Amino acid sequence: MPHTILLAEPRGFCAGVVRAINVLDQVLDESTEPVYAFHEIVHNRYVVDDFRSRGAIFVEDVSEVPSGARIVFSAHGIAPSVVQAARDRGLRIIDATCPLVTKVHLETKKAAKDGYDVLLVGHEGHDEVEGTKGEALDRTRVVDTPHDVQSLVEGNRPIFVVTQTTLSVDDTAATIDAIRERYPNAEVRNDICYATTNRQAAVKVIAERADLVIVIGSQNSSNSVRLREVAAATGTPAYRVDGIEEIDPAWYEGVGIVGLTAGASVPDTLLQPIIDDLRTRGVTRVEPVIVAEETIEFRMPEELDYSKANA
Repeated sequence: MPHTILLAEPRGFCAGVVRAINVLDQVLDESTEPVYAFHEIVHNRYVVDDFRSRGAIFVEDVSEVPSGARIVFSAHGIAPSVVQAARDRGLRIIDATCPLVTKVHLETKKAAKDGYDVLLVGHEGHDEVEGTKGEALDRTRVVDTPHDVQSLVEGNRPIFVVTQTTLSVDDTAATIDAIRERYPNAEVRNDICYATTNRQAAVKVIAERADLVIVIGSQNSSNSVRLREVAAATGTPAYRVDGIEEIDPAWYEGVGIVGLTAGASVPDTLLQPIIDDLRTRGVTRVEPVIVAEETIEFRMPEELDYSKANA
């Protein structure tokens, strides 16, 4: 039975998620009227359900929001067309987009303006990708794999490359290599964020020592899904679960060391029940495995001053 837990550090909330959660938390606390959020504020079921229980109303289209209401944009970023639609409805916008995602938006917008075709390395349909390609729809093509790169129709413009911030570092490197091979003069920006990079490095280290890895995170959380894939790539069995209720105790059979980590949108409170349960199964040692220390903090949006004054 398990005797040791390897606890990845860093894990859980990143600075962009902390900022987005704090934004919606503050708006809900200060508002006496309904508060709307465009898409899930972050990709975690427990976080979203908690906000919903406090009265936050999550929508998939700004047309669902009454004219003049207050709306919070999620951490994943928003296409300019959505922003304009919100303004046309007279909505009071508070933008909780992660600043690192905003950076990718600005890179994409400038590259298109400067005459480039943009290759966006990412997963089609993901909220972040939809928002980023919205900066230059007619100039941006999404590629996910080296095969996607080989299937591109040749164009006449120079190539500029940006990436979704939550991708697998290793998988993205292969796609970037394919782009460089086909477009040797491409200008490449690798925008995978520090938090994604650090969490993947940490899970790789614990996976190499563990008999089993458990990743806490929701299915629609790209960075959580990637963490499981990175762990599994070492040859260690790895599972992604939303919480303790999804864990099959049979996974622990024949396992001495359990690696434990969490995606960037996961509150640390979801890990404690798993740790407590493993202690009842024989674990006597919880060992933090520190790969990096994160001290980054992001300022809150300027709109919150306006929001507070008009609550």
